[in-house]
Amino acid sequence: MNMNPEFSRTVKVDQVGRLAGTLHIEADEAERDALARRFGLASLDRLEADYGLTDEDGAIVARGRVRAALAQPCVATGVPVPEAIDSEFLLRFVVEGEALPEGTELELDADDVDIIGYDGQVIDMGEAVAETMALAMTPYPRAPDADAALKEAGVLSEEQASPFAALLSLKGKDGE
Repeated sequence: MNMNPEFSRTVKVDQVGRLAGTLHIEADEAERDALARRFGLASLDRLEADYGLTDEDGAIVARGRVRAALAQPCVATGVPVPEAIDSEFLLRFVVEGEALPEGTELELDADDVDIIGYDGQVIDMGEAVAETMALAMTPYPRAPDADAALKEAGVLSEEQASPFAALLSLKGKDGE
């Protein structure tokens, strides 16, 4: 967990029960600029989330939706590739170093929930939302002209670089 998160929205655990309904957080321009630097983005024009918090079996559970408008540099050309994120999340904040009570079974599929450790006092929904956005981003963004740029630079495509490419180039050379 980042010690000084750029987008910090802390919630004291003892207030969770009083925070009924849907909460909304939104990163301001300075926070978005700092997050863009941290995650290597060309731009981050929007980052916001709506969520609810509940206390379930000694863990704080956040259910909500993150929305972001960003651009990442293309892996081939460096050109910004715009992307919109609109993704539901389910986060389970558990006190670091505390095991689940014996006999407790998580009913959730491991794929459906992200587990985040915290100090038992305060959770940071801003940081959690920023990390959720980062996980939802396209892993290797490519601009529409990336393949042409790579070809021009002499980079082989996966097909051309495969061990079978040499064999395929021989096929047909002996008149077959």
